[in-house]
Amino acid sequence: MSAVVQLHDCGLMHYQDALAMQTEYFQQMVNNKLNAISNENNMHLIVCEHYPVITLGKSGKQENLLLQKELLQQKGIEFFETNRGGDITFHGPEQIVIYPILDLDFFIADVKQYMRNLEEVVIQTLQAYHITGERLEKETGVWVKKNHAYNKICAFGVKMSRWITMHGLALNVNTNLDYFNYIVPCGIADKGVTSMQKELHQTIEKDKVKQLLINNFEKIFNCKIQC
Repeated sequence: MSAVVQLHDCGLMHYQDALAMQTEYFQQMVNNKLNAISNENNMHLIVCEHYPVITLGKSGKQENLLLQKELLQQKGIEFFETNRGGDITFHGPEQIVIYPILDLDFFIADVKQYMRNLEEVVIQTLQAYHITGERLEKETGVWVKKNHAYNKICAFGVKMSRWITMHGLALNVNTNLDYFNYIVPCGIADKGVTSMQKELHQTIEKDKVKQLLINNFEKIFNCKIQC
């Protein structure tokens, strides 16, 4: 029987509110596992957008933030140091963010396979728009190649404890890419960023992309998304 995952379609929200929501579900599931209580019917998929925010992962370097924090505040951009993997990234409106809080004991308890599955969700979604998303051997994320250069279209960063996951992915749909000028995206100086809008030279209907992501997640993770 396929695992059931509860969908939380939250719309535009502040990063700290999404983090609090994730943390509550994550800690509840970890506690369940410690007390031999099944998480079979207690998994979650948070889908949202964020007000402009820059986040620094636990392996991130402060020097990859190119603007003083006081100037970020003046521009209406929040800043958080967080416990996900990875370096520095930007979240903002018209970027679809997905946070799976799963117990991988009900899927495949393998970190690399989990990341490959998340990437595949995005790659298959992009294929529907005739955008070729690629993996790079030494870098996380989904990338688009143009003129022999790779630009990241989707960033990934996760946290995991006792096979419970949190954090996730951020796909640039119609995202204002100018915000990425304030950071060294993911700490990678020799590659850029892109969006679906930039690749297709038109505004993309975000809700259709969101539904495709949810459908592909359900298929690739062989689960039942429950609203």
